[in-house]
Amino acid sequence: MIYAACALFAVGLFAYVFAPVRDLAHGEQKSRLAYLRERKDAIYDNLRDLNFEFNAGKFPEADYAEMRAGLEDEAARVLAEMDTLERRK
Repeated sequence: MIYAACALFAVGLFAYVFAPVRDLAHGEQKSRLAYLRERKDAIYDNLRDLNFEFNAGKFPEADYAEMRAGLEDEAARVLAEMDTLERRK
């Protein structure tokens, strides 16, 4: 009897875990400009964190300069695309 109950529980658990989800909640549809604003904020946060960690002595200067340059390049690309999209409006 206990084996049957465990087997039934295991089958139910398996079905619950691996059954396809039918009703997915879709999030808000973002515009490209909204996405870029969020990305810009994330890049600025990363730059702030990088500066803090460098000042705390966690990175050698060469690594810091390389990572900072990469983040600044990405920020420049994001800002340029934002500017282009805002001019189209």
